[in-house]
Amino acid sequence: MSYARSHEKQRGMMLLEGLIAIVIFSLGILAIVGLQSASVRHTTDAKYRMDASFLANQSIGLMWTKRSDLDSFKVTNEDVTSLPNGKRTIDVNGKDVTVTVTWQLPGEPAAHSYAIAARIN
Repeated sequence: MSYARSHEKQRGMMLLEGLIAIVIFSLGILAIVGLQSASVRHTTDAKYRMDASFLANQSIGLMWTKRSDLDSFKVTNEDVTSLPNGKRTIDVNGKDVTVTVTWQLPGEPAAHSYAIAARIN
């Protein structure tokens, strides 16, 4: 008789254990998806920073080849097609040059920027 009563008290425990296991598994899957999303976002951001760095250094390199006419490189908010909403500004002050590349991803409130300064002798 004692065995039958203890068996009655445990009715539905297997179902409850199964539901708890499904909840724990679902939370783990959601965490992995969140980590993957953050990883993709950071990788994309790093790619855009690398592209901005390349564009700025390419501009400085061109200026080194034509040192005699640095003022011809001055631009303000020139469109850059390789970055989303990308703009390039080159400021020349004598032999000091500052190249600033900005870009803004869709849906982000703030723009990102990369600036490099060089002295062209």
